[in-house]
Amino acid sequence: MSYDLNDAQPQMAPIGELIPDGTFAKLRLTIRPGGVNGATPMDAGLLKASQYSDAKMLDCEFTVVDGPYARRKLWQNFTVAGGKLDEKGQSIGWKISKSTFRAMVDSALGLDPKDESPAAKAKRVLPGLKHLDGITFAARLMVEPASNPQYRDQNRIANVVLPDEPQHGPVMRGESVPPEPVNAPARKTASGTPPGWQAQTLTSAPAWGAAQPSPAAQNWGTQPAAAAQAPAPTEAGAPTMPDWLNG
Repeated sequence: MSYDLNDAQPQMAPIGELIPDGTFAKLRLTIRPGGVNGATPMDAGLLKASQYSDAKMLDCEFTVVDGPYARRKLWQNFTVAGGKLDEKGQSIGWKISKSTFRAMVDSALGLDPKDESPAAKAKRVLPGLKHLDGITFAARLMVEPASNPQYRDQNRIANVVLPDEPQHGPVMRGESVPPEPVNAPARKTASGTPPGWQAQTLTSAPAWGAAQPSPAAQNWGTQPAAAAQAPAPTEAGAPTMPDWLNG
């Protein structure tokens, strides 16, 4: 018996080496349950409690699907309950997270962000945050300086790339796209405050999911006909989108 190593994939980048600032990549989201219940039965045990406030967060792991940084991971929290309020008494963090989640759905399904038709709006109604698990979308990454010099800088999502942006199609097809560096803020001192978007907070769990039915979990990795330009997921098979996403 022998082991033919000629067809082995290139070794992964050294642990701790960051993906370059401004890199475009296709990401797959995996939710890491934190044991705190969300607003719907399907979100039982899904959220994570903040160590510093009453905020409850969605702990997300993002995996690069293909390209030179395939299998690389980054992590980001999105607040979905508790925290600061704006002047109208509304959750600041939830408004930020909600906008990001909508962009993820639009990017994954190839929805024009300006499309407000009943069919498009129906696809943006999630029965629970659990339904974001497995969503695959295009994004631009950034290098975020650590707020404390004792910690490492880290990759974050700078913005979700939407279908009306020129990079969306190529990224979703797995093609190489020139990076567009993000002007990340300068490194803070130990006494400085971290970037504001890291401290997203909200006051209440999302109401839009509570009244919805609980359909079977879906595979976000497959694009519907409206987004036919996107490639099949890296997982074996190509299941169709669930009925609730097709309006």
